[in-house]
Amino acid sequence: MTGKVYNTLFLCTGNSARSIMAECALTRFGSGRFRAFSAGSHPTGVVNPLSIEILREKGHCIEGLRSKSWDEFAAADAPEMNLVITVCDNAAGEVCPIWPGHPSKLHIGFPDPAAAEGSHEERLAVFRTVYALIETKIRRLIELGPERAGEV
Repeated sequence: MTGKVYNTLFLCTGNSARSIMAECALTRFGSGRFRAFSAGSHPTGVVNPLSIEILREKGHCIEGLRSKSWDEFAAADAPEMNLVITVCDNAAGEVCPIWPGHPSKLHIGFPDPAAAEGSHEERLAVFRTVYALIETKIRRLIELGPERAGEV
């Protein structure tokens, strides 16, 4: 892989959990080779507090995280994406905007931790499990490089 930085956008419906965790994982583990973003088709407007808790627990920077619309990344002045990854089945089935630069697209589905029920600890355990799945796929993406993202 060359010295190019690959802009990667993670999409979900609400942009409050999975896509946020994926953005943070790629930012941290991508060693400057990737620049990660996240957005939602119907953003909740807030990052799930359990996402924040897990990200802090795992040592991620959470400064500036926010739930935002994918429309921000379809605008003419948005960063040009090299790779767009949907992380929930709902977003994968939606008609996405036309992304500037015509990036590669990939779907890697994860269970929705925000749907977990039970006590705080039980829901947090679900977030930990989903985060671990996301981290595993992110590390594989980094290992293979964006050119082979479809093999993740």
